[in-house]
Amino acid sequence: MADGGRLIPRDRTAHPAQYDPDYKTAVTRSPNLPLLSLPSTPTEETGPVFGHNILGALDNNLILNFTKGKAPAVGERIRVHGRVMDENGRAIPHTLVEIWQANAGGRYRHIKDTYFAPLDPNFGGCGRTLTDENGYYEFMTIRPGAYPWPNRGNEWRPMHVHFSIFGHSFGQRLISQMYFQGDPLIDLCPIAATIKDRSQLDRLVAPLDMAHSKPMDYLAYKFDIVLRGRRQTMFENRPEGL
Repeated sequence: MADGGRLIPRDRTAHPAQYDPDYKTAVTRSPNLPLLSLPSTPTEETGPVFGHNILGALDNNLILNFTKGKAPAVGERIRVHGRVMDENGRAIPHTLVEIWQANAGGRYRHIKDTYFAPLDPNFGGCGRTLTDENGYYEFMTIRPGAYPWPNRGNEWRPMHVHFSIFGHSFGQRLISQMYFQGDPLIDLCPIAATIKDRSQLDRLVAPLDMAHSKPMDYLAYKFDIVLRGRRQTMFENRPEGL
């Protein structure tokens, strides 16, 4: 165990402020009254049931899962993989990991997404899997495209994949996102810029992993998720982690 097993304190200063004027919607969504601490209810503690044991054979293959294997999605094939760990590097097994993303053209399969890029009839944009005994997970998918969004002007979101990590109830859900190494839009994105500590932002950038790429088939990107501690992944909905 790292640090001889001592408790690693949470670094709350590493996470972005809830109010950031450059990220326009943060202005209206940030709290303007003192926060209240309320006890949890059975809803947060026990439900809803997310079906950790109800997984299909193609659930972690976004290239094929929307058509149930009948036709592949369009775009650059990639493999996204890594481990879910605690602050001391110990595996978190049997954790439900879900992802969702835009298609290769930068468009989500969502009624409110009106970007001009076409929908891919063979791509649903979401998948799920369980970590194994070593905390390992992997997805096959399509590299998502960048897309414009109405913030201050000519703003574009970098290529990214959204992550959701579940414990055993809704109150144990963590949300984050993964960027891709080398994407120049990361440095121009007001959302990414809310993370003022560059070392923390870099933890959301998955490096290219040629060792786990497949020649003439796909590139791989490695994205490890740390639940808390000094190397904790930045989570959008719960900065302190689990």
